[in-house]
Amino acid sequence: MKHSRSTRLALRAGAAALLATLAAAAAAKDFIVTACRPGTLVVIDAQERKVVHAHPLPNGSRSHGPGAVVISPDGKVAYVLHNHWETVSGLDIDTGKEVFRAELSAGSLRGKSFNGMDLSPDGKELAVYVVRNEILPGEYQAQAPHIAVFDTSAGVGALPVRTLPAPRRVGNLLWAPNGKTLYAFGWEMLKLDPQTGAVQGMHPFRTWKRANFGQADTLNFWPQHEQTQVFVSPYFVPRTDKKADSPEAVKAGLWTLDLATDKVRFKEFENASVVLFSSVVNPANRDEVFTVFNQLTRTDLRTGKSERVDLDHSFYSVNMASDGSEVYVGGAQGEVAFYDSRTLKKLGAVQMPGSADQSAASLRVVRR
Repeated sequence: MKHSRSTRLALRAGAAALLATLAAAAAAKDFIVTACRPGTLVVIDAQERKVVHAHPLPNGSRSHGPGAVVISPDGKVAYVLHNHWETVSGLDIDTGKEVFRAELSAGSLRGKSFNGMDLSPDGKELAVYVVRNEILPGEYQAQAPHIAVFDTSAGVGALPVRTLPAPRRVGNLLWAPNGKTLYAFGWEMLKLDPQTGAVQGMHPFRTWKRANFGQADTLNFWPQHEQTQVFVSPYFVPRTDKKADSPEAVKAGLWTLDLATDKVRFKEFENASVVLFSSVVNPANRDEVFTVFNQLTRTDLRTGKSERVDLDHSFYSVNMASDGSEVYVGGAQGEVAFYDSRTLKKLGAVQMPGSADQSAASLRVVRR
């Protein structure tokens, strides 16, 4: 079969483009994105274990650490909650240019977010949970909280395109991959319509009822589900069939929600003996979860078997290499540390600029 010269050229061009795409994919590597005082966005080359960018956050506050960090789907923009958690800035990860800004406070109304923030799957909208008070002479008057939804193309003067009603005590917002549900995690895992805020359903947590178990409790506002689309939260729950002084009186467990399928899993894996702050599901093995605070813990969700090592100091947030080979721990103090996911041995660490505290900042991973 003969081809015309133009057809042959087109085939060669297509093959070259395909090879270039494959080469770029092979060359891609993990970058860790976090933030630290006094208001700095930090980008770490995970393979080379070094800081490649440290961008100042405009209007950053020296007295308060940044909070949630959310990365755009194309991996180019980081949205950071900062300025006493009253401002969200979107910074170009490579240049540090501010391409988006939303102020949560205006006039006598003071608005703050407590890390509840996420992007729509197409990256066009940013949802932010906002708690507000009106500052009056001699008193603060509490206002109803809401979810403010912003157009990410609105630039540095962004105003909400709509606001959604929301309950109090929301620590996480999680957009489902299909864009049709916005999860709000607080006392319960609510399923909201992202256009109207109407409650579509919920997965119980505070009202979770099981025989011989009391009310579950958790502290979780570290988002790190970007690689698996599986949200995971450690929890503690009392056993009502055990004496109060029994070692088995309170159990520790892991609760997961697959954002793509809306399926919940949970597993109590030990008696409550250590503090658990945040967790991440292994991108290479979704039955495996890593949890941090003063220890790094690896747990099998099927069997409940876990292994644990002590850390050099407290870490609040955890994430993983995209191939599941390494665990990244950060938050709290001034370093991100690297651990082998199989042996749990420390492999190295990267210091924040000036060894500055990360406080409650997120630890996100982007592959580029």
